[in-house]
Amino acid sequence: MDEVHPHRSEGNSTMAVTVAEQLVNQLVSAGVKRIYGIVGDSLNPVVDAVRRTAGIDWVSVRHEEVAAFAAAAEATVTGELTACAGSCGPGNLHLINGLYDANRSRVPVIAIASHIPTNQIGTQFFQETHPDRLFTECSVYSEMISSPSQMPRVANTAIAHALGAPGVAVLTLPGDVADEEVSDTAPTVCVTSNRPRVVPRDENVAELADAINTAKKVTFFVGAGARDAHDEVIALADAAAAPIGHSLRGKEVIQYDNPFDVGMSGLLGYGACFEAMNSAELLVLIGTDFPYDQFLPDEVRTAQIDIDPTHLGRRTRLDLSVVGDVRETMLALAPLVRRKSNRRFLNSMLKKQETLMDKVVSAYTKKVERTTPIHPEYAAVQLDETAGEDTVFTVDTGMCNVWAARYLTPNGRRRVIGSFLHGSMANAMPHAIGAAFADPSREVVAMCGDGGLSMLLGDLITIRHYDLPVKVVVFNNASLGMVKLEMLVEGLPSAFTDSPTVDYAAIATAIGIPAVRVEHPKDLRKALAGGFDRSGPALIDIVTDPNALSIPPSITGKQIKGFATAMTKAVLGGGGAEVMSMARSNLRNIPRP
Repeated sequence: MDEVHPHRSEGNSTMAVTVAEQLVNQLVSAGVKRIYGIVGDSLNPVVDAVRRTAGIDWVSVRHEEVAAFAAAAEATVTGELTACAGSCGPGNLHLINGLYDANRSRVPVIAIASHIPTNQIGTQFFQETHPDRLFTECSVYSEMISSPSQMPRVANTAIAHALGAPGVAVLTLPGDVADEEVSDTAPTVCVTSNRPRVVPRDENVAELADAINTAKKVTFFVGAGARDAHDEVIALADAAAAPIGHSLRGKEVIQYDNPFDVGMSGLLGYGACFEAMNSAELLVLIGTDFPYDQFLPDEVRTAQIDIDPTHLGRRTRLDLSVVGDVRETMLALAPLVRRKSNRRFLNSMLKKQETLMDKVVSAYTKKVERTTPIHPEYAAVQLDETAGEDTVFTVDTGMCNVWAARYLTPNGRRRVIGSFLHGSMANAMPHAIGAAFADPSREVVAMCGDGGLSMLLGDLITIRHYDLPVKVVVFNNASLGMVKLEMLVEGLPSAFTDSPTVDYAAIATAIGIPAVRVEHPKDLRKALAGGFDRSGPALIDIVTDPNALSIPPSITGKQIKGFATAMTKAVLGGGGAEVMSMARSNLRNIPRP
C-alpha cells in the first residue's frame, strides 16, 4: 500500500451502524481485502459485517493458527495490511503461534480477538481468557474495546501501529460491544506503509569508510534489511574487494546477480561464507540481526549497519556502527571507499566457494537417478529447475530450510517465505494459502516436510475449498530430520524422531486435490512438471532418504565427539545397521576442500 486511504462508508455518514460494521469499514479503508479465520459465537457480529460489506471477504480456514500464518504471508508478499480473527477463548488462542511469527517477521497484521460478554469478564466465565494481556508479547499493540465510544480511535491506533512498526496489532472485542450501535462518523484513516528514509550521520559513515579502506581483507555479511539495496551493496563490495555472504533471509535479497557470493553461514550454511567471515580483517554486517553468535568471529574487527539501533552489537562484539537505511548508507559510503587493487582475498574466497559448490553441495545431486530412497538434495534441485521464474516458495522449518537455502535459486523475482525468525513447524502450507490469495495468478509452491504438513493437515481442505493454485511438495522421509541431527550433535542416539509411513498423495486425492506419489528419481521431474502445469492445487509426495542430514559449514570438535558418541550408543544398542545406513547417506555431506 503506497498511499493514504480515505475512509469509505456507505450512505449517510451519520447513520447508525454496529461497532463491528465500523471496524470492518475502517479495515477496508486501510486496504484490508480479506479476513482469515473461523466463524463462531462472539465473532458473529464481525463475520456478518464482512458479509454485508463490499471490498472485503472472509476466508474460512480449519485452524486459527493457519489464519495467522496466511495473513502474515499475504502481508509479506504485498506489503499491505492484512487481517485474521478468532472467536473467544480457544479460538483466538490458536492465533498466537502465527502472530508470533508475523510480529517477529515485522509484517503488518491486524488480529481481531473476540471476547466473552463484558458483564462476565472476571467471573471465570465459560471460555474466559484475557486476550488483551495474552497477546502483548506477540504484538506491537494490544487493546480491548470495552465501550462503543472507543471506536473508531482505538481501531485507527491499531492500524497505525501495525503499519508503522510494522508488526501485529490485536484488537480484543467482546461480542456484545461488537453488536452495539454507534454513529458512523469514523475519521479518515491517515496511515501509510511508506517507510521514511533514514540517512546515517556523516561522521559514522566516514569512520566506516576509513576502516574499509584500511583493511586488506573485508567481508560483507548481508541480511533481509538490504532489500531494495541490491545494486548498491554489490557496487560497494566491488570497490572493497569484499566477498558477500548472507543469512537465510538475506538469500533472496542479495544472492542473485552477485559475482561476489560466497554462500551462507549458520546452522543451514554452505559454501565459503564461514571462512570468509573468520579470515577477514574487517567484517561488515549489513541489514542483519543474525542470531547465531557461534558462527560470528570473536577476533575479527566488526562493523554493523542497521536501521534499528537496538540491533547493534547484541549478537557479537562491535567496533563500529552505523544507524541508517542500508541503501542510504551504501550511497553515502560509495564516494569515500577507494577501489582496492589487491583482490587476492576476494579471489581466493570465490575459488573456495566454487570448489565447495561443485564438490560438496552439487556432488550429491549428480548420478543419483537410480538411487532410492530419493536424495532430498536431488529433489530440491529438480524442484528449483521446474518451478517458474516468479514462484513464491513457502518453506517448512527443519530440513526443508536446509534444502531451500542450498538449492533454490533466487533471481530477484522469486520469493522465499518461511518462519525464519520464530522457527515454527507447519508454516509452509498456511503461508502458501496467504501467498496464493495475495496473487492467484502467481505460482505458489509449499515446500513441506511430512512432519510439518501433518501438524495442520486439515487445511489442505482450505486449499481445495478455494481451489487455490498451491502446489504442495512434500519431502516425505517419515522422520523429524533436523531433530535427529540435533540429537546426534549432542551425543544422543535419535529417539522418537521417526513416524509411520504415510501416503500423503492418497490423502490429498481423497480430499479432491490431484496428487502423485514419487518413489523413484527418474519419475520426479515429470511429476513436478505435471503438478505445476495444472490450474488449481496439486500435491507431489516425494519419498526421500530419512538418513540424509545437514552438516554445518564448520564442524567443531564437540560436534564430532557428539556424532561419535551417538553412533557408539546406537551400535551398542543394537542399531548397527541403522548406523551404516546413516553413514552411507551422509558421507556426501561432509565438507571437504
